[in-house]
Amino acid sequence: MGPRRTSEDVAAALGRRLGGTVQDLRPLSGGASRLTSSFDLRADGDGGGGADGRDGRDGAAPVRRLILQLDRGDGLAQGGRADAEADLLRAAHDAGVPVPSVVAVGDGVDDGLGAGWLVVERLEGETIPRKILRDPEWSGARQALTEQCARALAAIHTIDPASIEGLSARDPFRDPLPFLDALGEARPALELGVRWLEANRLPAGRPVTVHGDFRTGNLLVGPDGLRAVLDWELAHAGEAAEDIGWLCAPAWRFGGPGPVGGFGALDDLLEGYAAAGGAVIDPVRVRWWQVYATVKWAVICALQASTHLSGATRSVELATIGRRVCESEWDLCTLLGLAPDDATGVVDDGVGVAEGTPPPEVRAPFGRPTATELVEAVREYLEADVMEGSDRGARFTGRVARNALLMVERELRLGPAMARAHVDRLAALGFDDDRQLAGALRSGILDGAWSDVGPALAAAARDQLLVANPAYLDGANT
Repeated sequence: MGPRRTSEDVAAALGRRLGGTVQDLRPLSGGASRLTSSFDLRADGDGGGGADGRDGRDGAAPVRRLILQLDRGDGLAQGGRADAEADLLRAAHDAGVPVPSVVAVGDGVDDGLGAGWLVVERLEGETIPRKILRDPEWSGARQALTEQCARALAAIHTIDPASIEGLSARDPFRDPLPFLDALGEARPALELGVRWLEANRLPAGRPVTVHGDFRTGNLLVGPDGLRAVLDWELAHAGEAAEDIGWLCAPAWRFGGPGPVGGFGALDDLLEGYAAAGGAVIDPVRVRWWQVYATVKWAVICALQASTHLSGATRSVELATIGRRVCESEWDLCTLLGLAPDDATGVVDDGVGVAEGTPPPEVRAPFGRPTATELVEAVREYLEADVMEGSDRGARFTGRVARNALLMVERELRLGPAMARAHVDRLAALGFDDDRQLAGALRSGILDGAWSDVGPALAAAARDQLLVANPAYLDGANT
């Protein structure tokens, strides 16, 4: 890992490269592979990199409003991806896909940015799923999005993968097991998901360019609907149904009622896709890719958390993402018909623990405040001081930190009984721990016993969700 880049370092290097002064550089989001920030670029002198036809006020140099996507250099990004992504954005624009214009791209070697980077124009709109899916002002957009997404996907899939130099020839997550092994993760539910995918694999479809992360949250939306498709870093050659299955994965519904991104119906999406020139796609194929997407997202969450745990990138956001793996495990059990229709039934069988009935507390000899009370105090500070009085970036991080502390509070309260219940469930199946069960699933010796194993996996996922994100069980994930 190279030296840490401060925001001042990035702003100075970016300004030199673009021929202007970078102002108001603010982080918007940070994944395991890339940091996304907004900034303003004021042109130096009478021209330079900032001129775009918009005059500044009172004779000031013109200003461009831009977005920087900067590879961490120590995450999941692949070398040369920034150049390939810039070419792909240009090809997508030519194909009729709404995308931001490319301003500049670099490999970070000679420009002081230290890693691959891409600058695009900043468009106006909303990306926050809970607003798009719930707020009245976006009701018109929700009605239009399904057809607009269908047209955008059909256009993306007309791009010849061979025309984009550096585009990955396959999904890097196509085989998730090596990632789990490298992380040392024992995840029986994901092992079962991989076995199901192998047992139900369909003949490969015609290879096209797929976006790889086409979903709610990566769609810039205005009152009239889709304005831009963002975040192309996972694009690769694949089959069309992959993008559709990803958009329809449970993780991207965010509590919305529609299987398509929380806002639409699958039949409408497939009809709109075919009407826009796309192939006719069987819903059975979409379901396979929904299961695949669910396993893939779980692995990505674990990988993102690993960048924090390894010390490569310390981040409360990345740390908490690791606890989202259980969301995908629950979704997987639901997609495969292994979870009960009534989620509360999982813990009413005598081996789980229900919210609101904590186990008897054993007092450690540390006095007051207890660990729970200390966590509660820090959480209240974040809620009252950080989340209310800071800028947008700090408010977001404060919210993530608050959620992490809520997880700790629930784990302190519910964890001991849940751990005992989990051991009992494993013992009933004949296993000592998750690693033994995961190994048995991978070997195939349990292929005829999924109906027996499934309820235990669903119960484990639900108990984890009661700690990590109870609202997810009610379809109110935000």
